[in-house]
Amino acid sequence: MSQDKLKQAVAQAAIDYIAPCLNRDSIVGVGTGSTANYFIDALSIIRHTFDAAVASSKVTAERLLGHGIPVVDLNSIGTIDFYIDGADESDYKLNLIKGGGGALTGEKIVASVAKTFICIADESKLVNTLGQFPLPVEVIPMARSYVARKIVALGGEPIYRQGVVTDNGNVIIDAHWMTIANPRQLEQDLNQVTGVVSNGLFAYRPANLLLLGTPAGIRQLTAS
Repeated sequence: MSQDKLKQAVAQAAIDYIAPCLNRDSIVGVGTGSTANYFIDALSIIRHTFDAAVASSKVTAERLLGHGIPVVDLNSIGTIDFYIDGADESDYKLNLIKGGGGALTGEKIVASVAKTFICIADESKLVNTLGQFPLPVEVIPMARSYVARKIVALGGEPIYRQGVVTDNGNVIIDAHWMTIANPRQLEQDLNQVTGVVSNGLFAYRPANLLLLGTPAGIRQLTAS
């Protein structure tokens, strides 16, 4: 089974999981990326069963609106029922690396107000230790060189993601070759660097449920 087919299957599994819980007052948070796009496509079929969606990026908002799904500003609501998004990596405690698509700050904000965070991914994203995938760090432009030096001090190799500007007008540095044995500590250490807006570690707010697409079917994991 191709990776795209696995993504489609796991997106549908997320729909099947949340559909019985939705009502006309429900708000669904939606992430950014290829797997999230498959989820949006499937979500459009049941758009009459919930009130609206909150988007983690401008690209996601455009796709939701294109499917006829109303999008509301997060500032206008309190909490959301579900947040569904993909991941670049997940460990068995459901700590995640996200932000390969550049929307890590919006994703982290929406995830933080969700009652339930469901991560959807194909089985290649599950790892024993995070860090094989470069860790994205969103940075205020004038602090780029300073933050890069701090990433080196923390054991990473910083590479500026050229030509990428986030929805917030910032740049991204990808920290390569980091073995992340303590995701919560590294998330905190990076966030304390002046000039860092956020980083792609989701350890203080990990997923509640991981749905993995495998050739044998959907595998469900909760934090161990």
